[in-house]
Amino acid sequence: MPKTLAILVGGGPAPGINAVIAAATIEARNHGLRVLGCYDGFKWLVEGDTEHVTELEINDTSRIHFDGGSIIRTSRTNPTKSPEGINRVAETLKRLDVDHLITIGGDDTAFAASRVAKAMDRLTVAHVPKTIDNDLPLPSDIPTFGFTTACNLGKELVRNLMQDAATTERWFFVTVMGRRAGHLALGIGGSAAATLTVIAEEFPETQIPLDRLVDVLEGAIIKRRAQGREHGVAILSEGLAEKLDPATLGPVERDAFGNVRLSELELGRVLKDRVTSSLRSRGVDVTIVAKDMGYELRCSPPGAHDIQYCRSLGYWATRFLLEGGSNAMVTIQAGRLVPIPFGLMLDPKTGRIRVRFVDVESEMYQTLSAYMIRLKPEDLDGPRVAALARAGNMDADAFVRRFSSTVGR
Repeated sequence: MPKTLAILVGGGPAPGINAVIAAATIEARNHGLRVLGCYDGFKWLVEGDTEHVTELEINDTSRIHFDGGSIIRTSRTNPTKSPEGINRVAETLKRLDVDHLITIGGDDTAFAASRVAKAMDRLTVAHVPKTIDNDLPLPSDIPTFGFTTACNLGKELVRNLMQDAATTERWFFVTVMGRRAGHLALGIGGSAAATLTVIAEEFPETQIPLDRLVDVLEGAIIKRRAQGREHGVAILSEGLAEKLDPATLGPVERDAFGNVRLSELELGRVLKDRVTSSLRSRGVDVTIVAKDMGYELRCSPPGAHDIQYCRSLGYWATRFLLEGGSNAMVTIQAGRLVPIPFGLMLDPKTGRIRVRFVDVESEMYQTLSAYMIRLKPEDLDGPRVAALARAGNMDADAFVRRFSSTVGR
């Protein structure tokens, strides 16, 4: 009887999922394996349901690498909520005669995969790192798949907003997906040359006062006014909301993994209202529009880089399992397969998968920061202060007191 490979997708969509599924399926079928696609991630496996699977053939998958989305869908079902959940997944996979499992997903899916591997001795597991957030613990120069395509599409959308802002003389506050890390916001903001991008990694403290974010944005608007421009686009990392007191943003909902549903929190609207109110209290009239960006990016058809990258990941995930490997995340580094064992991915303090944050000390970040229009230490020295204070309808001393903490003084 041929051995069986099962494939499932967890978490949010990302461009390139179908390319991984296609390459993994083709390589497995070429080696005589039966391939099962498990619909909706762990959703049905954790319920003991063996009906929500489909056999995948080469003819079904040979051209799906061009398409966004996932032919076997995805979900955020969390089998690690209880030992019973993980054990039920293991039992269901046994009933399906699954020998090898490829999981495609982010940190939560990787964590679940590591637990399933422990619960089922004869099962070999490979995880393929997928997230447009780019926050899995890979080397700093290796992106997670979907990230480059999402950045490219996001750049085009922000470009349109920048043109609208200039045409109508208004500001846009655009909140970009990225639960913990600001890679996607920075990638989009930097490639579009948005007026400024604000990410959570800028703030080392555990909790950011809302007023501090208001000051950063208000300071940028004032600096633009001093330059004779009444418009701009500010990119805000979604992860900023996780560092704010949730009470300032309204009721909190959580997903199956206990994460705050940041997309439900109206970060942009709250900041828009606060900044608008502050400026208008001093007679500065400004129009700000709050927008969210993320869902538009997740199911985009993958670009050439992500297609090639994902086909390589799918192929080598299958090869890794066929050659006896297990319990690792599959990565391609300098063109070579480098499996990262699940144990090395875990944060010893939390027991969860480590998060890769933006390195704000890196030359890459410093380059992007240098081109942003925002208040900097040199703006609070010498003749610049008077011009900025006039643009904000403030006296110079009040301006320095208000914004000195914003520039790290």
